[in-house]
Amino acid sequence: MTWAAVARALWETSGELNARRPRDHPISTSAITSLRDKGRTSCQHVLFMLRWLDLPPEAFLGDGREVTDIRLPAADAAHRLRWDVRGMGATLDDRRREDDLTWPGLARHIGCQPGQLSGLRTARYATNIDLAMRVVQWLGVASTAFIYCGTW
Repeated sequence: MTWAAVARALWETSGELNARRPRDHPISTSAITSLRDKGRTSCQHVLFMLRWLDLPPEAFLGDGREVTDIRLPAADAAHRLRWDVRGMGATLDDRRREDDLTWPGLARHIGCQPGQLSGLRTARYATNIDLAMRVVQWLGVASTAFIYCGTW
């Protein structure tokens, strides 16, 4: 398949939803190839790919563990998998407060800038998948704790 054909196949996994939301923009070829070329993409874009592959994000951590106990939510053609970035940010903030950490202190633990973490609580759509996975690993939860079937 060409990368353009892959992008079309990913988009069509939510064909019914796409028909109801004609203003939505299909996943672009560049969103896929940027992952290949730069090793990064948004947490929302990667869910299109992971749904198609039927694999959770943890399958790509590269730590040698086989992931058999984490499953993506089952999405039908009327839904897309979506990452609850704000929910993840709120959970992170709660845990930060429980552990009596400042945003800069937590950022040192996670390996990012403080604003990247504090901004998750108000993010409109997404963050990069690298940061999302570092956050869920620090929280000690599966990524699927923040992945749901959405209608947007």
